[in-house]
Amino acid sequence: MAESIGKQLPELLLRKLKKEQYVLFATVDQETGAPQVNAVSWVYAADEKTIRIAVGHRSRMIGNVKAQPHVTITMIGPETTHAITGRARVTHEPLEGVTIKLACIEVEVETVRDVMFYGAKIAQEPIYEKTYDKEAADKLDRQVMAALQEA
Repeated sequence: MAESIGKQLPELLLRKLKKEQYVLFATVDQETGAPQVNAVSWVYAADEKTIRIAVGHRSRMIGNVKAQPHVTITMIGPETTHAITGRARVTHEPLEGVTIKLACIEVEVETVRDVMFYGAKIAQEPIYEKTYDKEAADKLDRQVMAALQEA
C-alpha cells in the first residue's frame, strides 16, 4: 500500500537526485492515452520541488508531456521504491551547452510516496554501465548534468 511521504522531495532523495540517477519516467502517451514508461539517467533535482530530466530532442516523451503534463518518476532505492508525481513541462529545446540535441523536461513535484510492497525492502539499488566509449560517455554526462543545473 502506498504511503504518502509529502509534497516535496525528502532530503535523502534530494541528495541522490543531485547526481546522475537511474529512474523510470512515466508519461501519458499522446496518441493512445496509455501509460508510457522510459528508463532515464540524466536527472537533476534543482530543489525539493523541481526535477529536471534531459531527453533526446526527438523523444516521444516531449510530445507526451506537451499533450498531458501529469507524470510519475519512479526511483528504486535506497531500501524502498518511491513514486514522485507531478506536472511536467518542456523548458528547453534544445538544451544549451551539450554537444548532442537534447530537450529539458522540468517536473514540479506534487506528491512523493513510498510504493514498496509490504514486508520487503530493496537490498541493492539498480546498477547500470554505459556500453559505449567510456571517455565520451563521461564527457557527455558532465555536459548534460551541468546544463541541467543551469536550465
